[in-house]
Amino acid sequence: MKAVFPGSFDPITSGHMDVLTRASRIFDSVTVTVMHNARKQGRHLFTLDERLDILRTATGHLDNVGVDSFGGLLVDYMAQEQKGIILRGLRAVSDYEYELQIAHLNRQLGEVETVFIMAATRWSFVSSSMVREIASYGGDIREMVPRASADALRVKYADVYEERERASAPTPD
Repeated sequence: MKAVFPGSFDPITSGHMDVLTRASRIFDSVTVTVMHNARKQGRHLFTLDERLDILRTATGHLDNVGVDSFGGLLVDYMAQEQKGIILRGLRAVSDYEYELQIAHLNRQLGEVETVFIMAATRWSFVSSSMVREIASYGGDIREMVPRASADALRVKYADVYEERERASAPTPD
């Protein structure tokens, strides 16, 4: 059975990776699909190509996981690619309420099913937006994201990380 794990992945987090790794053991194949909307151009920290590169690097060790992108309705992508299941990760009850509505809409629009996988408790507080904010202040996000995301964030915020490192460096006596 083929599954699609859609999202913006700006950037992919350790919670996403937890869900994706577990899903790769359940499904024959999983395609991580960056859903992009031309009207939201410029609202992401990373470009579409950067997000795809980060995802390819982060998921390279998972043999049955691929990376793709699509700029329309998810149900249209599902039909076009002949995929059967939408995979969604949940962190909390509040995620479920929102995702349930989307799952019902997708089933009505495209007759596709959604499978939810709960992220491990240790990742329940991690979101891409929180990681971006912490990184924008030079904070340590290495455990919250895969190395590919951490490296890309460090490049995006190189000046902030360099300033933070200079400020915390021991002063000569």
